[in-house]
Amino acid sequence: MNHPSPEPPPTAAGRDRRSLLSANEDFYRAFERKDLDAMGQIWSAGTDVLCIHPGRAALQGWDSIRTSWGTIFQNISYLEVEIDPISSQVNGCFGYVVTLETILQVNGRKRFKAQSIATNLFEHMGGRWYLIHHHGSPLLR
Repeated sequence: MNHPSPEPPPTAAGRDRRSLLSANEDFYRAFERKDLDAMGQIWSAGTDVLCIHPGRAALQGWDSIRTSWGTIFQNISYLEVEIDPISSQVNGCFGYVVTLETILQVNGRKRFKAQSIATNLFEHMGGRWYLIHHHGSPLLR
């Protein structure tokens, strides 16, 4: 009787990459749900964290980033976010994910769909990944 051989266990690098991609997914699900509490669990609370929304100036520190997300969420009545990770890498306690974002937002009767390329940098601390930098750049077609 032939039994398929079991798959080898994933390498540490493979596990780290999967956990990084999972953290990236968590960020976008919090974004889509407009959930500031979940965002606060994903973002590092450090003063050096950065967020650059498409077409806007850089925000530094979790307090200003949180305020910015709150303003965005207030102005959107419905939101869908699709992501397509293009590239990811883990190097020690740092990792990045480059993602194609497709965002559909509705505010009142206005419907807006846009695509951006985002680079998300994460730092692994205390056994989990924290977002330390988000930079979204619009895709013009």
